[in-house]
Amino acid sequence: MPYDLIVIGSGPGGYVCAIRAVQLGMKVAVVEKDKTFGGTCLNVGCIPSKALLHASELYEESGHLFDKMGIKVGQPELDLPAMMKFKDQGVDGNVKGVAFLFKKNKIVIGAGVIGLELGSVWRRLGSKVIVVEVLDRILPGMDSEVCRQVQRIFEKQGIVLKLSSKVTGIKAAGKTLEVTVQPAAGGAAEAIEADVVLVSIGRLPFTEGLGLEAAGVKTDNKGRVMVDARFAANVPGIYAIGDAIAGPMLAHKAMDEGTAVAEILAGEAGQVNYDVIPNVVYTYPEIASVGKSEEELKEAGIAYNTGKFPFTANGRAKTNLQTEGFVKILADAKTDRVLGVHIVGADAGNMIAEAAVAMELGAASEDIARTCHPHPTFAEAVKEAALAVDKRAIHM
Repeated sequence: MPYDLIVIGSGPGGYVCAIRAVQLGMKVAVVEKDKTFGGTCLNVGCIPSKALLHASELYEESGHLFDKMGIKVGQPELDLPAMMKFKDQGVDGNVKGVAFLFKKNKIVIGAGVIGLELGSVWRRLGSKVIVVEVLDRILPGMDSEVCRQVQRIFEKQGIVLKLSSKVTGIKAAGKTLEVTVQPAAGGAAEAIEADVVLVSIGRLPFTEGLGLEAAGVKTDNKGRVMVDARFAANVPGIYAIGDAIAGPMLAHKAMDEGTAVAEILAGEAGQVNYDVIPNVVYTYPEIASVGKSEEELKEAGIAYNTGKFPFTANGRAKTNLQTEGFVKILADAKTDRVLGVHIVGADAGNMIAEAAVAMELGAASEDIARTCHPHPTFAEAVKEAALAVDKRAIHM
């Protein structure tokens, strides 16, 4: 049966691409190997992990913060099977939502940031968590000041961070596991007893079994499809996006690419601004960034000004007992154009969207500083950080 476009995979990139292509008048088929739509994100990644993060956060608040707010509920009791059912309901609702969108858009169906986040879940539910990292810092690639403050927060929460360390062996020891850890540079090893070991050392593109090699499609050493600026592979008629190509493996990045490639196929000017891709780590507090870090700007030789505002000086944060973290804005020293924004704090994942919009529009820090923000909100810290670029923050 002839189609204008066949999309392999119904993850965020795939289903968004398919829907946008239908909107542009194409006849589209979607091929999915699993029984449900949504790919990694909706089924086993973003959505279920955020459901568990939300539930575990409320569990911890009920046991440690409610008394301070004058709420007496007694010691909370964990019902893990019920929590997992809650998580599954969230997954089910989202995958059915994608199925509804496919039906609504008349698409023919051919059905075929994790270590730290899950560590936060386990810690909130009362488990002792040890994180082993071969590098000398957590969250490589993020702004170093952000990483330093987040590390202190995690250690204060009770998460043990073993940096510059490597795991050299794991073996069963009765009902537990024995993990051997030693310094990355060499030295004496130690044995750590654990109930569960989570191996979280990155992801690879899932491109095996697609017949790419037989079709002559070029891939890199990690199995990612090599594409040009218009997402086209070297074989005419084949395009790739999302986790199948280079770049951060983020659902929203894939969505934007899916929209762009559909528009390109329809003869429109689809594009993705890779300088403005937000990144969020859904721990507590959340960590969010968009644009350049201080290290990247220094390496590029770009002069910049910094504005920083702590949540300890934010009225809403103090009222809510959520004062950990800060907002930091990096702006070009000559033009004042915003080059990067980094947020550590409650609801950082939502607040970073304002920064992304500002950067997409080429805004200066002055533009954010002159924009009226509602009071009392966490978002006021973004305005104050923008004011701090010019050393005129009001509330500190």
